[in-house]
Amino acid sequence: MRSIRPSFTVRRGSGPRRTSPALAAVALASVLALTATACNGDDTADGKPSASATAASGGDGKIKIPDDLKQRLKEHGIDIDKWKNGAWKNWNKQDWLREANDFINPIIKGLWDPDRMRHANDPNKGVHDNDISGDQGVTDPTPQPVKAQAVVPPYHTNAATSGKVFFDSPEGHMVCSGTVVEDPAHPGKSNLVWTAGHCVHAGKNGGWYRNMAFVPSYNNSGKSVARLQNASRSEIAPYGVWWADGARTSQQWIDQGGESGGNGAPYDFAVIHVTPEQGNGGKSLEETVGGALPVNFDAPAVPKVSSITASGYPEAAPFDGQLLYQCKDKPGRLSINQSDPTMYRIGCTMTAGSSGGGWVETGADGKPALVSNTSIGPVTSGWLAGPRLGPVAKDVYASVSKKFAGQ
Repeated sequence: MRSIRPSFTVRRGSGPRRTSPALAAVALASVLALTATACNGDDTADGKPSASATAASGGDGKIKIPDDLKQRLKEHGIDIDKWKNGAWKNWNKQDWLREANDFINPIIKGLWDPDRMRHANDPNKGVHDNDISGDQGVTDPTPQPVKAQAVVPPYHTNAATSGKVFFDSPEGHMVCSGTVVEDPAHPGKSNLVWTAGHCVHAGKNGGWYRNMAFVPSYNNSGKSVARLQNASRSEIAPYGVWWADGARTSQQWIDQGGESGGNGAPYDFAVIHVTPEQGNGGKSLEETVGGALPVNFDAPAVPKVSSITASGYPEAAPFDGQLLYQCKDKPGRLSINQSDPTMYRIGCTMTAGSSGGGWVETGADGKPALVSNTSIGPVTSGWLAGPRLGPVAKDVYASVSKKFAGQ
């Protein structure tokens, strides 16, 4: 991760530093915390990887692309063959797609190899402590740090809906955390992943990130960094690599989000729709991992919440990004701006890389539901804050579900 002065709050993602919006946005971005630095991994995998969109290439080796995606690429002047051979690395501001409906993410097979995944960084972002002072809205006292606990592997058994979100930014290859959530249009067969807005979109000064993919139960067996050095792709990603073929974040994040400051944090959430890089026998992501979490958009008031559990793959020291961790704490309130929704805040020592990870509350009915995601936290890593999910988040979620309802 990029270094940030101790007085700053950072987003919990990996890539350009920090932890890391309205309905029109297509990508994710975090508001207060978690931006990571670029890693030193190669920008290509296995020489010249073959490319495809939502469908694999045919037996003749030529790329098969749905007509609608082909037209969108053409409209933006994108040549798919040049794109797969490295043209995606051109981050010229004029060519960086940023509007809500501009999200384009052709699959490049083999790009996310084990080495590239291991070295991805978190896109954290920082804010001065003054940006989160308690004189605007309601802000409770800073919570005491809660030590993050390692999830017992295999993750597929103990945290099946958790995984990592990988993507490329101008700073290099990046990583956040994500959660498999239910899809009302496809009960029991969801292909939706919840994450932070700053993990999909750079905010007001940028656009959609590229080569976005989700790896459920990353490093499922919980191997150490040393043991992963020569690990195969199937060991690191036993349930496959799932590429985003659709994404949305809030318009607030797109319009306000940035690398520093708290603007957009209360709307720092995103939903991506994924498709398997390799054939999966027609199984959905939910069927593959064995479950998906419902999302609660009627965010409960803090006094009514006994505890929230946040999950993620922190990669900044003292963590290394290879293991899944959780923090459980009773939430407090954090107000960034008087006019924006008050955020949840919990004590937690997770660092960058945990951005976008799901926050789960178990309701009175005994059933768990996603109520937030990691957005920001201080560089000292004592707490995390996440947006409360209300009408804007519900619209983002519903728009992605509706877009793929007939597929």
